[in-house]
Amino acid sequence: MGEGKPNIRSAGLIAAFAAALLVPAALIAQSAAPGLTLAQQRTALARATAQANDARKRSEQLESRATLAAAAADRTRDQAAALAARIQQSEADLRAGEARIAIIAAQQRAQAHRIALRQEPIARLTAALQQLARRSPILALVESGPVSDAVHRRIVLSQMLPVVLARTRDLRAELAQSAQLRRNEEQAAADLRQTRIGLDEQRKSLATMEQRLRIAARQLHETAGAETERALAMGEQARDMGDLMGRIEEAGTVREALLRLPGPTLRPAQPGAAALPVAADLPGTPAAARPPAYRLPVIGDVVTGFGEISPGGMRSRGLAIATASSAAVVAPAAGRVAFAGPFRGYGQILIIEHGNGWTSLIANLGRVSASVGDELRQGDPIGSAASIARPRIMLELRQGEQPVDIVGLLR
Repeated sequence: MGEGKPNIRSAGLIAAFAAALLVPAALIAQSAAPGLTLAQQRTALARATAQANDARKRSEQLESRATLAAAAADRTRDQAAALAARIQQSEADLRAGEARIAIIAAQQRAQAHRIALRQEPIARLTAALQQLARRSPILALVESGPVSDAVHRRIVLSQMLPVVLARTRDLRAELAQSAQLRRNEEQAAADLRQTRIGLDEQRKSLATMEQRLRIAARQLHETAGAETERALAMGEQARDMGDLMGRIEEAGTVREALLRLPGPTLRPAQPGAAALPVAADLPGTPAAARPPAYRLPVIGDVVTGFGEISPGGMRSRGLAIATASSAAVVAPAAGRVAFAGPFRGYGQILIIEHGNGWTSLIANLGRVSASVGDELRQGDPIGSAASIARPRIMLELRQGEQPVDIVGLLR
């Protein structure tokens, strides 16, 4: 057998080995890089985890306060607020669990693509090796063609063996990681189911506790019925939400002025000895316009910010928060309930007076548990979101007639 050009069959085998060496590394790197959706899910996971931690801290503080409360009514109220915080923690955990499962699913899709890319050249290598293995050694000796063909095949095989071993090792690692991702997915799904079960139990307990609080409140406030009817009458007379907020503000101003009126003064021992009222005691004297301590009333994502233009061309006077179905809603700040009930186009709404001209509006509620005249503390449960997919809670804060950006007040 003389030296010469390799025959067609040998050239095909060598080409098959050489093609198997060309790993589509760029495609593998591209599949491993996280896309926009994966990045968004990771951001959502971080946000939900932070919300859960914040709710957990609030619930622990409220539980400690309930333990120290001397009066049974205060203890029950603190327990209800702590339970509402625990519910919001569970809702945030639920959001985190859903984001975690979405991240795992995206990682599984990317890894399946990487495994497919790695398997393709190995499959070609295996086919070429099998084709070579089926040839009899004796036939290889008597085969026509230059000796260089056998040398070429020997060289290619010696070069390919380390590559095959390395790629097989990488593929085994990818398959092991895929199995770990499946286990992570199963664990995350199990945790999500447990969170949902616990959330349902917590909501039932809160509903029972709110019922006890309502009964106790009715016994304490004999005039609550008349005050509620007066508030509902204002809602019937109001032309729109702005008009209703204005009527509520006027009623609150009158009530604060009446509360500041001095009580009866005893006749002085000597004529002319009566003290003159100071300016701060006179009705109508403006109080310090400090904003209330504020936090978002529901776990969710702010989808419309203050001042943004809606598709209908209206400028937002507050925030729109996308939340979960039947999510717990709590008082964003301490205050007094001035209106509670349905209002046309806004579902169930709640208006809270915080004093000094500050007023909050919470709209699109599915259920309201607070009543007109109730004195609320920050974090007290006031209702829940509608039982629909991704309900949006509207939140507006006013100082007099002026809407205020809430974001700067959050803590």
